[in-house]
Amino acid sequence: MTALPETRSGKILRKALRGIADGRTEPVPATIEDPAVLEALRPLLAPNR
Repeated sequence: MTALPETRSGKILRKALRGIADGRTEPVPATIEDPAVLEALRPLLAPNR
């Protein structure tokens, strides 16, 4: 993965990344530049259960 999920203004979506890593269902913010990046990271960040 070469990209991190960012808003249109360039901020990294740390809260969404942290929530996915903690196993929570995080909504995709409307301000995200490319929603596909966040979806691609979900399996990589998901906790092993």
